[in-house]
Amino acid sequence: MRTTTSPNPPAAPGRWRRVGTAALGTAALVLAGLGTAAHASATPTPTTAKVTWTATPCATPRHQGELACDSYRVTGGTTAFQKARAKETGAPAKVTPKAAAAAPTGYGPSDLQDAYGLTGAASANGDGETIAIVDAYDDPNAEADLAKYRSYYGLSACTTANGCFKKVSQTGSTTSLPSADSGWAEEISLDLDMASAVCPNCNITLVEAKSATMANLGTAVNRAVTLGAKYVSNSYGGSESSSDTGYDSSYFNHAGVAITVSAGDEGYGAEYPAASKYVTSVGGTALSSSSTTRGWTEKVWNTSSTEGTGSGCSSYDAKPSWQTDTGCSKRTISDVSAVADPATGVSVYDSYGVTAGWYTFGGTSASAPIIAAVYALAGTPGSGDYPASYPYAHLGTSSLNDVTSGSNGTCSSSAAYLCTAKSGYDGPTGVGTPEGIDAFTG
Repeated sequence: MRTTTSPNPPAAPGRWRRVGTAALGTAALVLAGLGTAAHASATPTPTTAKVTWTATPCATPRHQGELACDSYRVTGGTTAFQKARAKETGAPAKVTPKAAAAAPTGYGPSDLQDAYGLTGAASANGDGETIAIVDAYDDPNAEADLAKYRSYYGLSACTTANGCFKKVSQTGSTTSLPSADSGWAEEISLDLDMASAVCPNCNITLVEAKSATMANLGTAVNRAVTLGAKYVSNSYGGSESSSDTGYDSSYFNHAGVAITVSAGDEGYGAEYPAASKYVTSVGGTALSSSSTTRGWTEKVWNTSSTEGTGSGCSSYDAKPSWQTDTGCSKRTISDVSAVADPATGVSVYDSYGVTAGWYTFGGTSASAPIIAAVYALAGTPGSGDYPASYPYAHLGTSSLNDVTSGSNGTCSSSAAYLCTAKSGYDGPTGVGTPEGIDAFTG
């Protein structure tokens, strides 16, 4: 989940990642990460098999201001979802092939709602609320793929015909849309499915930027707000630059709107727009079922020195008033977190430019729309509020799951919390993950 706007674009191709894992196409921005599910008919293998995945970059940024996108596809081993189901049923878990699966092998709506204490809220809340998903390029199959996902999991239809789903360009047009891109289509599928999984009753507006630059994605954010969305999810990011404070005022300063942004998928290090003081930056965890009272455990998502949740201290953005950590004089990333590890990934249905079927995704591209949907369940923010502040008022309470183990890299020993989880606030997971909706209300 790499973003844009940097005068010095990332050297590695496709560093924008989605909160989910899957292969991306040829877009200029980097998504936060996608993944693929195991095939139901694959050869049985021990549940200890190592989960592996491949990253396919959207593109190597060629110009200043381009965002990048990486997505992860699970290509071998067994996911946490498969292991849990195998334990419950006694059936062996299946190895993940390099193809779409006939049935989901990642976490679905009931898993996510249970893990984050949202079951009651998900069934009762969200009517009349609209979540906007901002991505680059067009996914021609977005509505049809969303219908497949929702139908499989027994969620009500969300279509253009019934007024639940709307797809527009950054200009607001429903007919003059950007060119299609298979990589960004996977990102779009991930985002739409996660918004649906957590807030089934919410309406969804997909706003497609004409390219993966900060100017166009930012314009799409503004369009989403103009169209009335109070919750806007962004699964892209990139290197910081001295232009960021200008982008803040041009695109992200929307009081009364909960704007979520993926923290990044390359481990320790600040990215933009996650560093904007006006947004909720969303880190990533590894989520596994357990015998605890909660029934789930989480730790910092960290696969390797170059793959894991982002966090860090901004070089440009001022610290918002609600952040009180002392190891970073400017804006600290992240604020909150949710599942992002491809090995404990989420199921997504996608058909554009790939074999139609089920994939398991990971990356902070998954956690950003999840948190946007939690905000939607919690209800409309105060008109003058910046909802990123809400969770901080609940730090250390039962309305957040404090993530206290794991790290995403190496940082100064005097500010180890910027890259290492601990009790209370830390960079990789922020103030924690949702336990119900209370921490996301004004």
